[in-house]
Amino acid sequence: MLANFRWRSWIKFCLVILCCFTLLMFKSLPALAAIDNDRYDGNIFVVYAGNGSLVPPRLTLAQSLERKMPSVLVFYLDDSSDCKQFAIVVSRIQEFYGRAASIIPVNVDAIPVKPNYTAQEAGYYYQGMVPQTVVLNQEGEIVFNGTGQVKFEAVDDVLREVFDLLPRSESVELKKRAFNQFNTELVAD
Repeated sequence: MLANFRWRSWIKFCLVILCCFTLLMFKSLPALAAIDNDRYDGNIFVVYAGNGSLVPPRLTLAQSLERKMPSVLVFYLDDSSDCKQFAIVVSRIQEFYGRAASIIPVNVDAIPVKPNYTAQEAGYYYQGMVPQTVVLNQEGEIVFNGTGQVKFEAVDDVLREVFDLLPRSESVELKKRAFNQFNTELVAD
């Protein structure tokens, strides 16, 4: 009876030590999220741009077109390093134009597969590459279609034309506000 009690105590002790060791090992590991790989880390706008307000978008494409509102479609994947890096640019576009234009991030995995799309569906504008940025004016016409790491300035120039604003060379330079430490470290001025 006494030997059986000692044996159980020894097993409990070993299990406690094993649990403590496991917890310490996982606690000391660095975060696995990385901007330079194609691993899924969560929503890229929350993790890498510090902006969870982009997904889901405020308005659908159909609603934006119905309201005659300019739209910026951004096709992305959460597990693409290019999209992870581009998330900061999308967040910056929303910072300056989010009240006047509809910023619509579209996860390409969520686009339904079908033979034809209407102009009110995001699949109509998708060309099979990420990231892809499409700007539609108030009439729903494509005024910009870029793939890859599109510069903020390229989209800004197009949106300035859409909203009939002064060109960047003739206006006050737009300054961004840093809203978290991670975002300010990633964006180069």
